[in-house]
Amino acid sequence: MVERCKWADYDDLMKEYHDKEWGTPQHEDKMLYELLILEGMQAGLSWNTILKKRVNFKNAFDDFDYEKIVKYSEKKVEELMQNEGIIRNRLKIQSIITNAKAFIKVQEEFGSFDNYIWGFVNYKQIQNSWKNLEELPSSTDLSNSISKDMKKRGFKFIGTTIIYAFLQAIGVVNDHTTNCFRYKVLLKSP
Repeated sequence: MVERCKWADYDDLMKEYHDKEWGTPQHEDKMLYELLILEGMQAGLSWNTILKKRVNFKNAFDDFDYEKIVKYSEKKVEELMQNEGIIRNRLKIQSIITNAKAFIKVQEEFGSFDNYIWGFVNYKQIQNSWKNLEELPSSTDLSNSISKDMKKRGFKFIGTTIIYAFLQAIGVVNDHTTNCFRYKVLLKSP
């Protein structure tokens, strides 16, 4: 039997996300934007809810194409508010547009969002060694400083807890528990 982090061991969708994606270092800007948006949409909800709606989000938001999203009008926002397949929260939807604009500005300044976000850790994954789920923090000094910097750059729905979840998702930190098969795999990743 495969041993994995307890939070993912109850649902096939969560298992697949955990086993193939969560904590794996991501460097493609499009994927970084997608996960940033999904983490913001998750605020106050379960991650399983977001995963179940992920395909709907991709369809509704032009496959997370931030170049298209920056051009969304108020009419498009109203259209999205009627879409039952996504989270219909006006502030969250508007933050996706705001964040697309801020994301592009970061790309212009740093060459890519990847350079920006991974620059906080000198392009090296932080290897934690938590024995159980209860040890995992919901935020850290790193997520505090990134959240603060991103707020200055105009991003929305990027509080320290959301940013820490984002850092976990994109593999900036390896927060798989030490008994999880993915922990050992990611220890060996560059």
